[in-house]
This record gives sequence, C-alpha cells and structure tokens, in this order.
Amino acid sequence: MKRGSFINHVAWTGAGIVYALGPDGIVRAADAAPRVLSFVQVSDSHIGYTGPANESVHGTLERAVASINALPTQPSFVIHTGDVTHLSKASEFEDARAILSGLRAPLITLPGEHDVIGAEGPKRFAASFARKDAVGRGWSSWDDGGVHFVALINVGEGETMGVLGDEQLTWLGKDLAARKSDTPIVVFGHVPLFAVAPEWGWTTTDGVKAIAMLRRFAAVTVLNGHIHQIVEHTDGAIRFATARATAFPQAAPGTPGAKPGPLAVSQGSLLHVLGYRTVDVEAAASWRDVSLARA
Repeated sequence: MKRGSFINHVAWTGAGIVYALGPDGIVRAADAAPRVLSFVQVSDSHIGYTGPANESVHGTLERAVASINALPTQPSFVIHTGDVTHLSKASEFEDARAILSGLRAPLITLPGEHDVIGAEGPKRFAASFARKDAVGRGWSSWDDGGVHFVALINVGEGETMGVLGDEQLTWLGKDLAARKSDTPIVVFGHVPLFAVAPEWGWTTTDGVKAIAMLRRFAAVTVLNGHIHQIVEHTDGAIRFATARATAFPQAAPGTPGAKPGPLAVSQGSLLHVLGYRTVDVEAAASWRDVSLARA
C-alpha cells in the first residue's frame, strides 16, 4: 500500500490508534500522544459552617465532588488547598472525609488556619488527611510527568497572616536546588504567597523568600485558596492564582466598609461564585475555573 493510500485508509479504520510507516516500509503502531498531566484544585469547604452565607456547605462540597467525578477524563489527583473544616471539630473532619472519599481520583489535602484550631486541630487534620511522605509540619514535594510539585504549609492557629518559617524555607531551598531551571514547577499552599491584601491578612509574611527561590525557573505556577475568590498575579515567569471556595464567597479586597469573612449573596447567585479549578500541565500550566452553577 502506498503512503497516501495508507493514510486515507487508517483515517477511518484506525480510530484511537496512531500508525507510522517505518523506513523499512513496515507499518507499525506508533507511540500514543504524550500524556498531558491534569489535576483539580478544590478549596475552602468549611464543613461545619452554619450561617446565611451558605445553608448547606455539605451540599455544595458534594456537588463539587460529583462534578469532578463526571469529568470525561479523570485527573491525576485532586488537591484541596485548605480550610476543609470550619472549627477543626472531630465531627467536621469525619463529615469532610466522608464526602471527599467519594472522589474517584486520589486526594491530596493541605490544612488551612480553620483546620488547626486548638491543640487537637493539627492532630485531627493529620489523622484524617496527612501525607505519608510529608516532613516538618506537613510540607512535601513529588514529581509526576516531568513536573515538580511542592505543597507548602503556611498556616497556624491564631495567625492573621500566612507564614512559612525558617525550617520550611530551608527545606524548600534544598528541594528546589536539585531541580533544573527548565523543570515546570507547581506550588500549592493555603494563604497566598504574594500580597493580595495585607491589611486583611491575605498574604504570607515571608512569602517573598519563597518567591525569590522560584525566580530561576522558566515556568512556575502557584495556586492558593484562603480568600474565596479568583485573583491572578504575574511576577516574571511566576503565575499566581487564588481559587474560589466551595463554601461561601468573601468580599473583594478594597471593598469600602467590607471585612474578611462569610459574605451572603443574593438568592440564586451562590453557586455562581463557588467552584473548583481544572489544571493541565505541559511546559506550563493552564487552567479553567468551573462554577458550581455549571457543575
């Protein structure tokens, strides 16, 4: 069969299979297209919250889980970037774990400041969600598909702003030093590393030190939660994006008379301001924010 005839033939007979004509004239199945790594970010579920901003935080988290499970291609993992619970109660962790265990994809979970309240909060979070490969207060890193992932912990009880601390920054420096500058880097945390609104505590006090370590890399994505809305920022080759919550929105920074905390919206609008994020990673990350109204 001539090359042209072969191509016309497999165009309709070889759906789902890639073929190649070798230099020896033998037709062979070629390697499939390179895998595109994907994951989903969920944040700020606040299981245990009761109030007018959301009468069923369980229901909105369940809606997010069902929508993620219905994606045509399941992500490599789902990461929850903190404030899984509202008051770090044992019953809240139990309820959150029951809902999140329904995910089809593997789950990675970081704590928010609402997950580490009191002496028992960190213990309860660890018992429910801690990674086995985590070090220090729970930070970790891993590689997948040529991408280097870093999960940072920048929360603590009573902290009005995020903080990484010297121990974690030392670990981060050593971790990144082992990576080439052309390695795609994806960083997760709860509180934003950059200064979104320091007057509201929406920043990490020593985040500039981590950002300085990331500047030598050609493509860096930093994804956080905490502020319950999408704010994007670029610093050279570093792109930052905060995420919507699944529980309730908060006011936008700079809103006159506003302050951080649950924000009640008009009836019928809640699902439009809640959601999750799907992310594809090749040389750099691209993402799509999905509102629960469309989930």
